[in-house]
Order: sequence, then structure tokens, then C-alpha cells
Amino acid sequence: MKRNTLVFSVVMVFALAMAACAPAPTPTVEPTPVPPTEAPMAKDIVDTAIADGRFTTLVAAIQAAGLVDALKAEGPFTVFAPTDDAFAALPEGTLDSLLLPENKQQLTDILLYHVVEGKVMAADVTGLSAAPTLLGKDLAVKVDMGNVYINEAKVIITDIETSNGVIHVIDAVLLPPAEEAAAPGTIVDIAVADGRFTTLVAAVQAAGLVETLSGEGPFTVFAPTDDAFAALPAGTLDSLLLPENKQQLTDILLYHVVSGKVMAADVVGLTSAPTVLGKDIAITVKDGSVYLNDTVKIIITDIEASNGVIHVIDAVLLPPQ
Repeated sequence: MKRNTLVFSVVMVFALAMAACAPAPTPTVEPTPVPPTEAPMAKDIVDTAIADGRFTTLVAAIQAAGLVDALKAEGPFTVFAPTDDAFAALPEGTLDSLLLPENKQQLTDILLYHVVEGKVMAADVTGLSAAPTLLGKDLAVKVDMGNVYINEAKVIITDIETSNGVIHVIDAVLLPPAEEAAAPGTIVDIAVADGRFTTLVAAVQAAGLVETLSGEGPFTVFAPTDDAFAALPAGTLDSLLLPENKQQLTDILLYHVVSGKVMAADVVGLTSAPTVLGKDIAITVKDGSVYLNDTVKIIITDIEASNGVIHVIDAVLLPPQ
């Protein structure tokens, strides 16, 4: 009995010793959840152009034109963006001139001609024949041999998406079509607008010749300046503008008008010209200048009107008695 008790005691001591030497159980740790990685926010058109590195000239032009805020706006916009090489291909001095403060409006117009309202992806561009720009003038779109051209500029990279639109890269700067020259006004309109013929205009009105000189014509008018009228003898003009002297004033004015459109190149080949009054003006050329009736000098030529032409003279022509 004692022997069994001793064996049991030895076994218990051994078991307790083994338990003391066993490693402590590792506590269970729950893994910390990792939030999903968010895609970086897309930059706007301006910031995208700045970050790209191929558009330093375009960015400088946008800044000079004061269009940064406009192209950072919500949009969306489609920008046909010329590379630095495209700007470098402009005629020498063109870019430097455009960046001058006095040419800001011209630069702005050129840049707005590269921007279309809305987000027009490449797949949509190829289905167009024209695209209206923010300048109000259309771009021509054509597909040739698998390439897309905007006017004559080739689209070389497409669909650079931004937070407020899309950029397509082009290999040339787009220049807006030149403004069509406005049709000139009538002889009377031009004389009124010019500012050097206030006395002549007042005389034409007093003589009742506005309708005549606004008519179809054509007419050639030798127009005295205000200084020319001021050089008349004192009291002459005041007298001519009196209602009772209307016929005399009319005769003087008609003596300044020739039927037909006679340009300066034609005038120098003449020795005289018949006026609407029915009396001729003598024409001479002296030292490269043209004179009427020997003493009245033509000082400006070929101001074209819708119904004829004006040549400016330095004195009033008085009909022969």
C-alpha cells in the first residue's frame, strides 16, 4: 500500500512539472480590417495639362488669357490641346506677340476656338462633321485613312479624362477663321462716322442732299475737311447755311461730286472730271500729288463706301461763275 502511494506521488509530481514547463496558450487576436483603397480623384482640365508636361505653352497661354478659372469650372468641356511642339511650329514671333497684354483678346479667341462644350469622347468625335466651339465658330471634323483631323490638325492622343471633361491632343494650333470685313456704309454714313467732316455733313443736310448721297450711285466725292471749310473767308459758311442760300450751297456741294466710282489710280490719268453740277474740275499732277483746279490738294484717297468712294481734299471747291 505504501509502495502504491509512493508511485502515485511520483507520477503527480512529474505531471505538475510537465504542466509548468508547457508554453502558455497564444491568445486569439482578430485581424484589423483594412479599408479598401480609393481611386485617386481625377484632376480638372488645367491641372491635368500642368501635370502632363507636354502642354507648358498651352498652360502659359491659358494663364495669360485669364482662362484658368473658366477651364477649372464644372463644365464639362472638350479641349483639343496643342502640344508644345505644335505651338513651336507657329511662324516665328507669333507666340511672343500673342502673349503680350495688348493682344489678350486675340489669344483668348484662339484658346476658346479649341474648346467645345460637353464631354465628347473619341467615339463620338468620329461621327461628327463639325463641332461648335466656345468662340462661336465651328471646327471641321473629318476622318481620313483612320485618322481624325480637326480642321487641318491631327488628333494624336484621345480620351484623356478629367474631372470636368476630356482632352484630345492635337499636333497643330487651331487658328480661327478671319472675320469677314463688314460692308462699308454709304458715303454719308462714312462722313458722319469719320469725325473730320462735321461741317460737310451739316452742309449736306442743309442742302437736302442726304438721300441723294445715300442712294445707289456710285459717286466719287471730293470731301473737304472741317479745316478746309474753316479756311473760307469769314462769314461765308454761315451765309451758305441760311435757308435763302440753299441753292448756292447745293451747287457748291454738287461741284464736289462726280458720277461713277473713280479710284485714285484712275484720277491721276485724267486731266478733268465732269461733276454732277455739270461743270468740270481740272485735274493736275505735280510732284507726285494730285490737285483739283490747280490749288486744291487731294490729301487722302480711296475711302471706299457701299455706293462709291471718297477722296479727301484740303480746301473747298468753288464752282466757276
